Amino acid sequence: DFLCISLVNGFIQLRYNLGDKTVILQTSQKVHANGNTWHSLKAGRVGNEGYLDLDGINVTQKASPGMNALDTHTDFFVGGVSSLNLVHSMAVENEPTSFTGCIREIVINNRELKLTVMDPKGGANVGDCDGTACGYTVCKNNGTCQVESSGFSCSCPPEWVGSTCEQSIHCSQNRCGFQALCIPQPTSFSYICVCALGWSGKYCDSKIKFFIAKFIGNSYIKYTDPYYGKRDLQYSRISLNFTTNQTEGLIVWMGKGEDEGNDFLAIGLANGTFFFLINLGERISLPLIHSKYSTCCDERWHFVTVVQNQTCIKVYLDEELILFEDIDPHRKYTALNYGGICYFGGFEIGRKVNIVTTGLFQKEFIGKIKDVVLFQDSNKIQLMKAEGYNVYSGN
Repeated sequence: DFLCISLVNGFIQLRYNLGDKTVILQTSQKVHANGNTWHSLKAGRVGNEGYLDLDGINVTQKASPGMNALDTHTDFFVGGVSSLNLVHSMAVENEPTSFTGCIREIVINNRELKLTVMDPKGGANVGDCDGTACGYTVCKNNGTCQVESSGFSCSCPPEWVGSTCEQSIHCSQNRCGFQALCIPQPTSFSYICVCALGWSGKYCDSKIKFFIAKFIGNSYIKYTDPYYGKRDLQYSRISLNFTTNQTEGLIVWMGKGEDEGNDFLAIGLANGTFFFLINLGERISLPLIHSKYSTCCDERWHFVTVVQNQTCIKVYLDEELILFEDIDPHRKYTALNYGGICYFGGFEIGRKVNIVTTGLFQKEFIGKIKDVVLFQDSNKIQLMKAEGYNVYSGN
């Protein structure tokens, strides 16, 4: 599999192969080769349908039925590759050559790649395109950069302060406590504090302990499984108790949730219905829905257990087997490679549930979670020792 964006005779080309056939898209307009004009390029694919947008002019093309996932396990290269022999013969039109020009603001699946000296794994023959201490993102929040003998300085808009205009004036004198986040409230000329896990209070200055985690919306816990490297991922299991009075919410997401190729196991609510989903590869699983009993709005505790035995899935709700299904009798993918990451209630601040889950779930969880057990572990997860924000004691 591959996906490649290249410049061919002044036109931009997108080529991708999902394992069966190569799809080629090309822009209708040429790129100005004067070296002074920045162009905005968006390219990618949804399933087997590709799209290419140069400066607002869009081209799309749907491949004939076939594979739907881009399965690559290589590094991501920008501008060239370490050896041109690595380039697939179908990825370019002519002999492969490295790019000459300037590239900035690369965003992959809603995450920006930092094109700095330190962040990439490697590179060669790459210089500073701006030529000064002022780069395109040195000054945040529409600040203006001025080159000075000592480097640079930022002239900030009225609402922002700091050496790079990174801090709201409403948070400049904040009293938020240990590891708390200050969220500016411009309409009230004030701010609120979002507390790190284990802290509470208006200014997040009160230490707390809990065995029951209370999620209030815009909350999350991120747990990293210390035993992930020793797990047999063909036989996964998770159980927990939850209670809520809401009709929507992501309860748990086992997986990194970074791009569509990541494996995941998800439990949540949608339209008041219990939802379970699992992806062992290529997103082949459809939502598995249980609607016999309402699990929302009753504020009762519900006990959920999910058991994955290769491609056979069992789901228990309140100790009743509600789902027993083989999602792929051909056993193409049998392991849940979830990266050792478990999210409870939502994702990191700024990462929207509906975006990360591509619409499978719409909102963060509001309610309580307790007694989480992974695989056949004898001990419950200590949620207090994980990473998280806006989670309080539900004891």
